[in-house]
Amino acid sequence: MPTISMFYGILIKMYYDEHQPPHFHAYYNENKALFDLDGNLLEGKMPNKQTKLIQAWTIIHKEELLANWCLSRKNEALFYIKPLE
Repeated sequence: MPTISMFYGILIKMYYDEHQPPHFHAYYNENKALFDLDGNLLEGKMPNKQTKLIQAWTIIHKEELLANWCLSRKNEALFYIKPLE
């Protein structure tokens, strides 16, 4: 599972050939969560502050996330997405 971004201690990863709906995995310390490409928490746990950071990053990079999702469905290399600054 490639890491597609990293910011403020949060790792953002996307699996290849993943199930629907389009989503990504976020990791922060011992917390793991799935977010859809609109930034909604689908599953897992994430502290409030990190959830808000992930949601802001998702809004900024939604098109890139969708492009990576399409690549992952074809088992093609994913690209790195600029971190939240």
